[in-house]
Amino acid sequence: MLFIGDAINARDLRQLYDHDIAAVVDLAANEEPAHLGRDHIYCRFPLHDDGSNCPQLIRISIDCVRSLLLSDARTLVACSAGMSRSPVVASAAISLISGVSLDDSLAAIVLSAPHDVSPAFLSSVAPIHAAMLISTAAQNGG
Repeated sequence: MLFIGDAINARDLRQLYDHDIAAVVDLAANEEPAHLGRDHIYCRFPLHDDGSNCPQLIRISIDCVRSLLLSDARTLVACSAGMSRSPVVASAAISLISGVSLDDSLAAIVLSAPHDVSPAFLSSVAPIHAAMLISTAAQNGG
């Protein structure tokens, strides 16, 4: 199960335990790393909304979320406000799993949630996502 949140959600131990969150993927470059319980998985990928990110960091963050979802880990993906990096990276991971387009996956995630997706960030993720789709298809024999 996937949850999208902000830096406050990612650091609220009570909320993480109440929702049985097993893993936190923290994408907030401008926040201090979270200090979570010993039983939480914590992955930090400091991404920026301006599109200046290292492509490998974007790819690894998407692959991490995909792996956690495929393993059925209850996962919170969080950035500073939870309105740009989190939904985009989560959408990319879901798209790779489901085969739905990145745009459709993103539209579904932000449908009933506040969002302010950075066009620069989305533009930097799209070609990496496309390459990952091709790689996934090749691995699956298609």
